[in-house]
Amino acid sequence: MTQDQGGTGELLALAERVVGWARTGEAVEVYVARGTETEVRAYEGEVESLTSATSAGIGIRVVVDHRLGFAWAGSLDESVLAETLAEARDNAAFATADEHVRLAEPDGVAAVPVDLWDDRLAGIPTTKKIELALALEAQARGADPRIRQVDAAEYGDVASESALVSTTGIRSSSRKTSGYLSVGVIAGEGDASQTGGGFSVGRGFDGLDPDRAIDDAVTRAVRLLGATKGPSSRSTVVFDRRMATALLSIVSSALSGEAVAKGRSFFAGRLGEEVGHPGLTLVDDPTDPRAYGAAAYDAEGLACRRNALIEGGVLRGFLYDTVSGSRAGTVSTGSAVRGGYAGTPGPGCRALTLAPGPEGYDEDGVLAAVGEGLFVQSMTGVHSGVNPISGDFSVGAEGLMIRDGKLAEPVREITVASTLQRMLLSLVAVGADVEWLPGIAAGQTLAIGDMQISGA
Repeated sequence: MTQDQGGTGELLALAERVVGWARTGEAVEVYVARGTETEVRAYEGEVESLTSATSAGIGIRVVVDHRLGFAWAGSLDESVLAETLAEARDNAAFATADEHVRLAEPDGVAAVPVDLWDDRLAGIPTTKKIELALALEAQARGADPRIRQVDAAEYGDVASESALVSTTGIRSSSRKTSGYLSVGVIAGEGDASQTGGGFSVGRGFDGLDPDRAIDDAVTRAVRLLGATKGPSSRSTVVFDRRMATALLSIVSSALSGEAVAKGRSFFAGRLGEEVGHPGLTLVDDPTDPRAYGAAAYDAEGLACRRNALIEGGVLRGFLYDTVSGSRAGTVSTGSAVRGGYAGTPGPGCRALTLAPGPEGYDEDGVLAAVGEGLFVQSMTGVHSGVNPISGDFSVGAEGLMIRDGKLAEPVREITVASTLQRMLLSLVAVGADVEWLPGIAAGQTLAIGDMQISGA
């Protein structure tokens, strides 16, 4: 049986009460959650929008004779609890039987305590959040004479609590706070203009850094001014940390045990094979408190754990929840995720990261090691140009050329192409400059060789 975390006893008690209504012969899982969020958007020295909202809800899964029924409600009012359970029962009655459908059971893995809650956030008045958003926008406008407009300046925070209890012996709870600053700028010089965006994230209000967000946004916009269509070549491509996050997120979808079972992964049938460069080690570790997606428990109430997916270039495993694990003839890896009380669990990554190279390179170190190539700071067409089933990879990009190990002239209107299979095998360098931003993967500078660049 898992243990609860933080001050969520009220939610646990409610979930336990509903589970107590289970009938003989049925398995019941109750997931309850509540949260608050604030978002402030500043524009031209004024508050363009202010949102402050609270939410709460329940999601119930009922399994009878391997038939799954699910129902949810956006309320924790007493009147809807029994009604939601009854709806889940009805849905189970009409479901198709599947021998692999079941609820998670305790597997003996102890949860790693992960402190993701900042008590101070609740005490920050809304006026102070507004002041920070307005200051962010004003500071960005004056950060560089080439900044013509601040497209957006936002402050946001979220505090959420949840609990999960089941008739199979699962009992877990968790709570998490997070905050962010986001700023977008438009830089101009003559007739040329470029956009850039920057972020700062933290567990609460105090850890947010406006200077970091602004420097990131301004640098990205200004250094691309005067960009021309880049040359065509076959070369090494260095992806900045934000683009590396996007790449890892794509790869993560192919590491889902469910995707593999359905033949929707280019890793299918390759377990134990060499799928990457010997220096490639890819791990999903939600127990790392630095990760934006860190968690003590997965979406089925099992303890999250470190899962090594690729080690030394060899494919070691996939990520499973209880049902996909059963289909694969194995067990859950504590990797169930869900979009909240209105969704059901499925396998997925929370905190994917690459082991840095032994050199401990930062971005400048990777550029120096590469010498000549292309530095990519933004990509377009990722959803349409990348296929995690076949591995085909072709995206629009903009960035800067790399000459003599340093960033040179800016380029745009280029296409970068390869296959995900070849890219994993053509790893040149992995930076140690790990940065966690919202998403399921860490950002770190990544160099990949032998990619096709199509431009002028």
